Amino acid sequence: MKHFLKEWGFFSFILVLILLSRLFIWSLVSVEGHSMDPTLRDKDALVMLKIGKIDRFDIVVASEIDDAGKEKLIVKRLIGLPGDTIHYENDTLYVNGQEVKEKYLEEYKAAFAKDKLQSTYSYNPNFQASAQDASAFTLDAQGNSTFTIEIPEGQYYLLGDDRLVSADSRKVGTFRKTAIKGKIISRVYPFNRIQGF
Repeated sequence: MKHFLKEWGFFSFILVLILLSRLFIWSLVSVEGHSMDPTLRDKDALVMLKIGKIDRFDIVVASEIDDAGKEKLIVKRLIGLPGDTIHYENDTLYVNGQEVKEKYLEEYKAAFAKDKLQSTYSYNPNFQASAQDASAFTLDAQGNSTFTIEIPEGQYYLLGDDRLVSADSRKVGTFRKTAIKGKIISRVYPFNRIQGF
């Protein structure tokens, strides 16, 4: 036993720490679909931190019940905090009456202004059709470019960065704090796009 502890004790201790931290502090998740393009892409592998405060514009993982009644995890951006009034007007965000820049949308908003994302969405004719019919990049569930949402206490408003293809709080409503499992702190795959958030 002494020989084992001398040879493997430190390694075993580190392994136990990693496993415990994996259980209680962090988790690996992957992106499914295109709702967070171009910030995150389909099949990106991410590290989610399970503890700590979440802030506006953090990328978070939330639990949602799908049409079949099963729980699924989604990756979205936190836009509205409890008690906020969120207002969009022709792709401009106002939080509690103050204009707020969404720099992470600039690439796709520019592509929308150029050709309504037709070249960007060349891989999906349905996306192209939705974009062609859209009056702005950020619309509500009814297709309006001007809309206001009041976030109830204890609730959070989540949107995907690719607003024209994302199914998010505009469709399913706000999320309780207990539905938010953590925030994304880094992308670990693909290796050529490793990045912290």
